[in-house]
Amino acid sequence: MDELLERIREGLERVTAREAFAAAEAGDALLVDIRYAALRERDGLIPGALVVERNELEWRLDPWGSHRAPEAVSHDLRIVVVCNEGYASSLAAASLQQLGLHRATDLIGGFQAWRSEGLPTTR
Repeated sequence: MDELLERIREGLERVTAREAFAAAEAGDALLVDIRYAALRERDGLIPGALVVERNELEWRLDPWGSHRAPEAVSHDLRIVVVCNEGYASSLAAASLQQLGLHRATDLIGGFQAWRSEGLPTTR
């Protein structure tokens, strides 16, 4: 699994929490929180992030899909996937790239890195 994760991450332009925050603030990236409900309830949310359960991710973010989220407007959309610690998000971002969302990436260290940096969260 470690080797697979390493290979996948070679194809991603992963971002730090501060980089993700700046990109989202500038309107240059859509943050997508794939953490499960219990973690969101325990730790809170990133303001403005789109919450999509991991098992719905591809359906909700495919711009041509019939079940897409309103935010899924283009295959050129820069998406930063956020999980709890930055592991599942790498796999999810690679899956989005396979759908043609070529700018999909993930947050290094996940939500925990975001929180450690003191970036905004809500309950």
